[in-house]
Amino acid sequence: MSFETINPATEEVIDSYENMPADEVMRHVACANKAQKEWAKVSVKDRAAYFVKLARVLRKNTKKYADLMTLEMGKCTTQAQAEVEKCAWSAEVYAENAEKWLAEEKVKADGLEHFVRYEAMGVIMAIMPWNFPFWQALRFGIPTLLAGNGGVLKHSNQVPQCAVAIEEAFAEAGFPKGLFKTVITGHEAVAEAIASPLIAGVSLTGSTGAGRHIAEAAGRAIKPCVLELGGSDPFIVLEDADIAKAAKAAAGGRFLNGGQSCIASKRFLVHKDVAEEFSAAFVAEVSKIVVGDPTDAATNMGPLVNKDAYDDMLKLIKDAVAKGGKILTGGKNPFDKGYFIEPTVIANANGEMRIMSEEVFGPIAPIYVFSSEDEAIALANNSEFGLGGSVFTKDLERGKKVASQIESGAVFVNNFTKSDPRMPFGGIKTSGIGRELSHYGLKEFVNVKGYSIYE
Repeated sequence: MSFETINPATEEVIDSYENMPADEVMRHVACANKAQKEWAKVSVKDRAAYFVKLARVLRKNTKKYADLMTLEMGKCTTQAQAEVEKCAWSAEVYAENAEKWLAEEKVKADGLEHFVRYEAMGVIMAIMPWNFPFWQALRFGIPTLLAGNGGVLKHSNQVPQCAVAIEEAFAEAGFPKGLFKTVITGHEAVAEAIASPLIAGVSLTGSTGAGRHIAEAAGRAIKPCVLELGGSDPFIVLEDADIAKAAKAAAGGRFLNGGQSCIASKRFLVHKDVAEEFSAAFVAEVSKIVVGDPTDAATNMGPLVNKDAYDDMLKLIKDAVAKGGKILTGGKNPFDKGYFIEPTVIANANGEMRIMSEEVFGPIAPIYVFSSEDEAIALANNSEFGLGGSVFTKDLERGKKVASQIESGAVFVNNFTKSDPRMPFGGIKTSGIGRELSHYGLKEFVNVKGYSIYE
């Protein structure tokens, strides 16, 4: 089966590809499996040195990698370059902390000696999305390989050139040949690979629907899986918030990457006493966003990834307006060509609107007005998702108290939700299973092996 990639800014065909058949995919899996057997014997300290080299490779090729992201999925060049830098930094964070995070743990029990080691599992399959082509894949690949595993990447068919470049980056950094492989293929071949004894676990970043399918496949094979799925993060502005700070964070948290992020702030819950002030400040911040050619360094927001995404956003805007929403800014395509939509702020949001219940993967920000702290918390938790969330207040103790009642895998006081290699990342409810990043993510695909020694 073949497919084409399309530049979302110009609507021009970039290239066409053939999906790898299942037998070819399995040859790549077998190659990774062979390389992993030897890689697992390398000490953690020596493995870590490879990731310092990987960081250098990423920085050396920043422009090249950024250009691929801009071409294939429309990311602004400045944000694409920042994404590559984040990947390099993450590699360094893991290299610096690897020995500590994977250190053997001593335990007191009834024998002569007891300890726990974190040992590699084998080859892990990663199924990754297009929205952060390098970060999502390397957020998986760096800790997975550092733990002694191999990796096989099935990236989104939206970004095949990015996928190939990621494999090449590992090779250029000197990793063992075949340890990290990219496969360009379809769902059937992925299912066959997951069922194979050569795959030890699965990591997916994607939609909730995709998560259900992968969890089912992994469950049938009795294999661990990490699922980082959708989100509809609440952004709570309490009546004592710094409105200027909240408005600036709202614009960054909602419209980064064109709003195409699982952890983007998506539901803006604002106290009635400051709703008018916040709305005006938010619109003022949004007006600073430059929409246009993603290759231009002056651009802050490029196109949506494809026509389906573009059409979906227009339908969501139409639905909100039909149900009483008021467009404060944006709402249309400012150009004749390309999948562009202006950053859109919608007031008078209510629970009947799709934008208040679905994961909105695009530049739409609904403002919902609440009357009390308890109402804000209830609104925040009235969602099938539980990925991240934000609370804005000048009273930090109050902020922590409200944050503790938000049902999510992460919560931020006076900032928007973001990922950091030093902190765990993942969700609850239909936002996923397991954690990525930090030492928690490093230990998702290891055998936590207990050793008990007796005389």
